[in-house]
Amino acid sequence: MARTLNDLALLFYNQGKYAEAGILYQQCLAILEKALGPHSPDLVTVLQNYACLLRKADREAQGFCVWFTGLSGAGKTTTAEILSVLLLEHGRHVTLLDGDVVRTNLSRELGFSREDRNTNVRRIRFVASEIVRHGGVAVCAAVSPYRDTRDEIRNMVGPECFFEVFVDTPLETCERRDPKGLYAKARRGEIRGFTGIDDRYEPPLSAEITLGTLVHSAEENARLILDHMVQRGLVRES
Repeated sequence: MARTLNDLALLFYNQGKYAEAGILYQQCLAILEKALGPHSPDLVTVLQNYACLLRKADREAQGFCVWFTGLSGAGKTTTAEILSVLLLEHGRHVTLLDGDVVRTNLSRELGFSREDRNTNVRRIRFVASEIVRHGGVAVCAAVSPYRDTRDEIRNMVGPECFFEVFVDTPLETCERRDPKGLYAKARRGEIRGFTGIDDRYEPPLSAEITLGTLVHSAEENARLILDHMVQRGLVRES
């Protein structure tokens, strides 16, 4: 009976059904301890499996933030949207925070000066940190051009929960795409302080992940990030 319960618990565990596996492990422990005593080798094996289950379940319930940074038009939002769907399919609760959407709905009064950009990013940062604190996943896509501001985000969210993703697309490619016409406006002088034109972008020095968009598709890059999260134990394997 105990061995059958243990085998079934392992099956549930491998399927990511941790609550069901935990109940069966507890039943198995009770049977073995009563029948064989507290020092039984079988009991020790079940205890080890149960401890592993608890560690993995705790890790997969931990909140984290994936922060996409890069030039406007680099492909941050497209990749972030695909990643969000993949994470949902793997059982995580995900909130997508896009810099342009936040700017339109919460930061409409802001321009593109350094101060205004930092204000918009800090608003995203606050929401992301609350999502992570409550065990959710925040996927954020914002130009966030300044290293010191991104370091602030890392420190507020928590270094162990923050994953910086540098979408490394060349300026000429971003300007050629220009889906919102912002580069053209910046070139005509209609927008001042636009990143890549008359304000600098400071690329990450040690991003957790760097994505190339000229060779790999947005879906390939999203799956690369997903694989990284699986390897870190934050997302269960499918």
